Amino acid sequence: MTRNKLLQQALACLFTITAAAAHAEEALPEYTFSDAVKAGTSMTNFRLRSEHVDQDGLPEHANAFTLRSLIGWQTAPYKNFSIGAQIIDVSKFVDDYNDRALNVSQPGMADYPNVVDPDNTDINQLFVDWTGIRNTKFRLGRQSVKLDNVRFIGNIEFRQVMQVFDGIAVENKSLPNTEIYLAHFDRVKQINTKLRSGDLDIANVKYRLTPTESISGYGYFSNFNDLGYTVNAGLAATPPAAGMVDASHKTLGLRLDGTRRINDDWKGMYTAEYAKQDDYSGGDDRIDAHYYRLGAGASYKSWFVRFDHETLSSNERQYGFQTPFGTNHLFQGWADAFLVTPAQGIKDNFLTFGGKPIESVTLLGEYHVIKSDEDFAAFAGGTGDTWGTELDLAVTYTWSKQLWVKAEYANFREDDRAVARKPDIKKIWLTLMYTF
Repeated sequence: MTRNKLLQQALACLFTITAAAAHAEEALPEYTFSDAVKAGTSMTNFRLRSEHVDQDGLPEHANAFTLRSLIGWQTAPYKNFSIGAQIIDVSKFVDDYNDRALNVSQPGMADYPNVVDPDNTDINQLFVDWTGIRNTKFRLGRQSVKLDNVRFIGNIEFRQVMQVFDGIAVENKSLPNTEIYLAHFDRVKQINTKLRSGDLDIANVKYRLTPTESISGYGYFSNFNDLGYTVNAGLAATPPAAGMVDASHKTLGLRLDGTRRINDDWKGMYTAEYAKQDDYSGGDDRIDAHYYRLGAGASYKSWFVRFDHETLSSNERQYGFQTPFGTNHLFQGWADAFLVTPAQGIKDNFLTFGGKPIESVTLLGEYHVIKSDEDFAAFAGGTGDTWGTELDLAVTYTWSKQLWVKAEYANFREDDRAVARKPDIKKIWLTLMYTF
């Protein structure tokens, strides 16, 4: 059975569910189109950011000072239709960094660390929503997508250029405590502004055990064969060529995540997740790896601490489990040393902590010990199994619902020195955000 037939059958099942659940249509407010525009929702914000990077092995430090402007509006429903439109502009005020635009090194900037915030003026989102079926929303066009904890599907909103998807998505909430998300995307605009074409089919079903606990089952089927992975090196920065692999793959997984109240002051937190990744639709048959995460913690009033283990396994040093459409900045540390999983895989043990010493201030920290799933060749001979450690710290001050400022620090320190090095990296960010 072809992928498109599978998607068609899934959509047919969804229509059957909604038809059974929707015994009567709920009347929407009767707007004129002008009223619908006026009653819409702003999609506008401005983000000013300074980023400094000191990377071992490069003679220059990176200094970036950029402004991202997102200007947009989504109308209220008019005859069950609403329109969302948003433009993006990223402007550089200080350009002492390698911006990796279109996933290639910026001319003349090879001695500088990467800061993937290239100039960009474009349509960031442009979509039409249809809500003519009760508890169901269809969205067609360019859109931002975040699923679960954005490990597998995310918009990478930390970077100035977001990741956005072109295609159609369906959300349904007809069944009690159940959220169904189905989508087909044929293009992805990445944070380096490169627009990649292919096929990405998504099925994600979440059942809420309680308001704060849920279990999700998902399937992600990618036929983007130009993602630039090599089997032996684990990654590459150029389009497919000799030595590259067709990266088409499928990922099937199950996630349990939640927070449980113990008393008025204490809560417990837990996460358990497993996923299997295999070749798909002509993908290289060495794509065979698994993912799991186990974690638990506790919160007391506004403070929390938790410990997690995450494995992205290796297929005998030939291929590491990949998450090409996720918000990878949030995982394995904020220094972005592991945006692509090395062929030897990753085992990450990390502590996360944070809280609010006063109402307007939020503190967050992480400490990672990052090992490989399979030993790697060491720089001076022999093998190693520890990529390094990383400390991440952040403080956010919120003036109002519209305005906040954040300072962040990341420090990755290499341990066993690999032939394919993961150099020491220090990063400092200062961000000012205003939302309309």
